[in-house]
Amino acid sequence: MDVYFAGLRWGHILAGIVWIGLLYYFNLVQVPSFAKMEAPARSNAIRILVPRALLWFRWAAVVTVGLGLIWIVSRSILVQGYFGSAQFKSIVVGGTLGLIMLFNVWAIIWPNQKRIIAATEATATKGVPAPSDQPKWARRAFLASRTNVMLSIPMLFFMVGAVHLQSLWQR
Repeated sequence: MDVYFAGLRWGHILAGIVWIGLLYYFNLVQVPSFAKMEAPARSNAIRILVPRALLWFRWAAVVTVGLGLIWIVSRSILVQGYFGSAQFKSIVVGGTLGLIMLFNVWAIIWPNQKRIIAATEATATKGVPAPSDQPKWARRAFLASRTNVMLSIPMLFFMVGAVHLQSLWQR
């Protein structure tokens, strides 16, 4: 059983590193860089780089949350009193933040980025003018992504705290 939990934990951690790493890449590297690029270079990056990065981003989010949920369910079945433990309390706080972040990825960021990618592709290949809604799509995706950056800080704190800071829940 220890190997099972170790595999779950490492899978969850590795997927989380990919997810949060890409989140920070988008917010700290890509957004500021795209603002400085000329239109043809930005268009090329949106058509080639962004779809692949978003593919890894959104599925890393699913794997991270999925393995985290499997971890919680498995621990609650196999460890007596897990639901009342300090570790569980921290994981619930961090996991709730992770669920909000997953929602932002799939319900706000991805649909808006998908529209931007399609519009950029249509402009580049068919000469279709950019839709007037494109700045709104970019703003929505940007705000949801920045929200996720801010949520990632307490989420990471509580996930790490689940094992190392159990005194958070002691009176």
